[in-house]
Amino acid sequence: MSELFDAKIFNGEVFQKYVDRVPNLHLNELLKSRAIVARPELAAAMSDQVGGNYLTTPLKGLIGGDPLNYDGVTNITADTTQTFQHSRVVAGRAKAWTEKDFSYDITGGVDFMENVAQQVSEYWDEQNQLILLAILKGIFSMTGAKNLEFVNNHTYDITELTNTEGKIGMMDATTLNTAMQKASGDHKSRFNLVLMHSAVATHLENQNLLTYIKYNDANGMQRDTNIATLNGRTVIVDDDMPKVEVEVGSSTEEAYVSYVLGDGAIEYTNCGAKVPYEMARDAATNGGQDTLYSRERICFAPYGISFTKSSMTSLSPTNTELQNGANWELVNTKGASNKDYINHRAIAIGRIISLG
Repeated sequence: MSELFDAKIFNGEVFQKYVDRVPNLHLNELLKSRAIVARPELAAAMSDQVGGNYLTTPLKGLIGGDPLNYDGVTNITADTTQTFQHSRVVAGRAKAWTEKDFSYDITGGVDFMENVAQQVSEYWDEQNQLILLAILKGIFSMTGAKNLEFVNNHTYDITELTNTEGKIGMMDATTLNTAMQKASGDHKSRFNLVLMHSAVATHLENQNLLTYIKYNDANGMQRDTNIATLNGRTVIVDDDMPKVEVEVGSSTEEAYVSYVLGDGAIEYTNCGAKVPYEMARDAATNGGQDTLYSRERICFAPYGISFTKSSMTSLSPTNTELQNGANWELVNTKGASNKDYINHRAIAIGRIISLG
């Protein structure tokens, strides 16, 4: 089996197709929820072979203005729509894993290819989710008057509020609905996905508010996923969700951040790498070993919010840089003498801060 990993005969395209066949439950649910919208047509412009790590696309403005009085004497004047500039960045990541020939020999010929493919898919699933969470943290760390209109109106902090059960700071059946209305008013129906920590989910489970989605495994057995529904919205439960310290009365408490996303909240482009997978054979070290190298370049672009590159030291942002509010701003008419900004209510992204 190990000879299949010899660098001379390893087929990266076949391996990638093999990896892609492994179900990616989180990304699949994100895409099905319509909160994540695939933008594959941008991949060519953001290819690593043409140096495209940063792209600005136009975002068409809405018509508006007050109507004029049609009375036979008033002249009709025309307005024009504005074009906003939406900038996005590609995050490049790479990782390698080494396995010894001896491990294969003493395990009686474990199917290493299938094992690696399964784990590589799950590994990048987890890493991509961390990138997405870093971006969400970053956009809620923005400063500046217009940016804060988004941050403040799209944050529902209930850590000092009493819920319908008489408990302070805890989510209940009304929390999600209120948070969506606070963020987008009469457009709250666009929201369809919630990302939350298991501590918050457990509290909602205890109120019989969560229903978990089931799936059939490879053996046909029905199993629970970590994906549920709340008020008709898909809920993904993951302990990578952030926690923050808040002041509650005279004490400091640990609070949980839940994110709420709506239709088209995040645009996703798999930009691809020149060589996503390759093998290197080292016949001498440890009696012989193979190393699998994996690379990816992806772009998560929150609708209505641009990446500015204000604090980025290389061509690919780290997760720390994605978390930095200085790298984000509301989409605006860049270059105009008096910049206009997108209406924050058009952005279907919100967060709930709760004690559980």
